[in-house]
Amino acid sequence: MTNAERIMEQITEKTIDIERIIKDKMGDKAKWVPGFLLSWLKRIIHQDQVNGFLWRARDLKGTEWLEECVQYLQMTLVVEGRENLPDDGRLYTFVSNHPLGGIDGVALGSIIGRHYDSHFRYLVNDLLMNLPGLAPLCIPINKTGHQSRNFPAMVKAGFESDNHILMFPAGICSRKRNGEIRDIPWTKTFISKSVEYQRDVVPIHFSGQNSNFFYRLANFSDRFLPFNLAMVFLVDEMYKNVGKTFHIHIGKPIPWQTFDRSKSPVEWAQYVQQKVYEL
Repeated sequence: MTNAERIMEQITEKTIDIERIIKDKMGDKAKWVPGFLLSWLKRIIHQDQVNGFLWRARDLKGTEWLEECVQYLQMTLVVEGRENLPDDGRLYTFVSNHPLGGIDGVALGSIIGRHYDSHFRYLVNDLLMNLPGLAPLCIPINKTGHQSRNFPAMVKAGFESDNHILMFPAGICSRKRNGEIRDIPWTKTFISKSVEYQRDVVPIHFSGQNSNFFYRLANFSDRFLPFNLAMVFLVDEMYKNVGKTFHIHIGKPIPWQTFDRSKSPVEWAQYVQQKVYEL
């Protein structure tokens, strides 16, 4: 039985359980977390609301689950460039900016999943594996502690599969600095792996923004804390974005041969990032 199948068996009326997640992450140290902090965390991640949705959508998984999320969050998606989604039978790497840190991934997954009959996988934060409907589409990356030693193997397995790959190369959601909402510099993994496995890269730009509070907290966290405190507020930000309209621009595929030795993989990653912001 796969990890995703085991998670699908664990759906209950309390799928998201803060106390269990903290215990899984902290082990014996979890007993030192004060009760008032647990109560606050449950409220800020909307534990009851999220569990209510997960229970109602418990029979859905994959693309159908993502589409149900889009409906639940009352998202209006305006897509330009659908003709740039290739239909030639080859495998592609889809890369996007990450302005919202959650529902942008849900929206893009619903679009790509429907177009390619669910033949795609995310490289995502491993916390998202706690969402049973999403788990079958995920290759998890540990962003809450030390980078998993299995990370290279997971990425390798994803690119060697018969699935398209959807990535957010910044790794974390966009920051607001000097009045501009923009990703931090993109990592090079999608370049090196796309070249290695001869996958063209499809750039995507997603509109949207979180609250000013979130950006202030994120900047404080990045500067002064050894962990990403802002990530805790992403679910709260998701609910603040309910009912909004988002514009998605899909660019023309960039041939993998473009990424030659004239630039380093890091430089090519920034090149593609700039192309995304020009869409």
